[in-house]
Amino acid sequence: MALDPAAVKRIARLARIAVPEAELPHLADELSGILKWVEQLDAVDTAGVEPMTSVVAVTLPMRDDVVTDGGIQEKILANAPEPQRGFFTVPKVVE
Repeated sequence: MALDPAAVKRIARLARIAVPEAELPHLADELSGILKWVEQLDAVDTAGVEPMTSVVAVTLPMRDDVVTDGGIQEKILANAPEPQRGFFTVPKVVE
């Protein structure tokens, strides 16, 4: 898929990126090259290939998922302007 400068200009506008007119042809070539590379990857047959998180078979260390309060409530509330009964207080925003 080849992009022309008009398409790059539209993409830049949608992304809210200011691109000078002089750079549009260069960016069109670069983006077209990237899209060609992605098309090459799309052509690779991956049927039967297991998803992987690493190129090396490794088992990540696991720990028990235990819920705690962290035990540092006082330190956390030390920066609060007006803590009350162990909680942050915030102004009322809904009436």
